[in-house]
Amino acid sequence: MPAGSRLAALYAGADLADAFAVALPPSASRDMERLTRFMLSDPPAWFRVLLAIRDAIMRPFGVKTTSSLRGSVDTARRIDFFPLLAVHDDELILGEDDRHLDFRLSVRLGKRHADGPDEFVATTVVHCHNLLGRIYLAVILPFHRLVVRSMLSRASRRGWPSDPT
Repeated sequence: MPAGSRLAALYAGADLADAFAVALPPSASRDMERLTRFMLSDPPAWFRVLLAIRDAIMRPFGVKTTSSLRGSVDTARRIDFFPLLAVHDDELILGEDDRHLDFRLSVRLGKRHADGPDEFVATTVVHCHNLLGRIYLAVILPFHRLVVRSMLSRASRRGWPSDPT
């Protein structure tokens, strides 16, 4: 877990705390919002299907759906359906609080080693409030890991955006 993340204080007692990273090429932008929008844009069809299934199953339990999140937050204050909670030069914090759990996603620039390449690090922290939250997390956990790794790999294969010249 990245010690320098602004989410570090939330690691203790979390029901889920994980982090995945990919190296950024020297030519890639270092604009956190640009990189994050790129990573979350144009998700694969299988991910959209998983979200639709998730929404259909969770809607009767009063859990916020991706469409309700998209409609509840100004476009400038969200990235895809994730509300944008904090913007820093080296880190963005996205997330949502709901009746079953609180979710935070940090995307930040970091280095595993001082002389190593810049890395784009995605850190997720979840705190469950009740049994529904714990069941939900247990069901989605294998998919969560697959999705995060896939989104990072996909962005790398597509070629991270560079800054406009």
